[in-house]
Amino acid sequence: MAHFEPPMHWADHEDIAMALYEKFGTDFNEAKIYRIRFTDLIDWVLSLDNFNGTREQATEGHLEQIQAKWVYEWRDNQ
Repeated sequence: MAHFEPPMHWADHEDIAMALYEKFGTDFNEAKIYRIRFTDLIDWVLSLDNFNGTREQATEGHLEQIQAKWVYEWRDNQ
């Protein structure tokens, strides 16, 4: 039986950050994560398999939280 993953939305900052870390691994360190352009970050989040949201729903607050959680995820794995 397949493992069901509920869809992620913009407010699921931690889940999105974990998915981005799994996707990009160590390609991005803390400094690089904070330098990611929001336009790129939106594209990457929208491309995640389990993401269910639109570009129009992305807010600066969501994007900042995703970056911060991604940094925590990266730190946890160092």
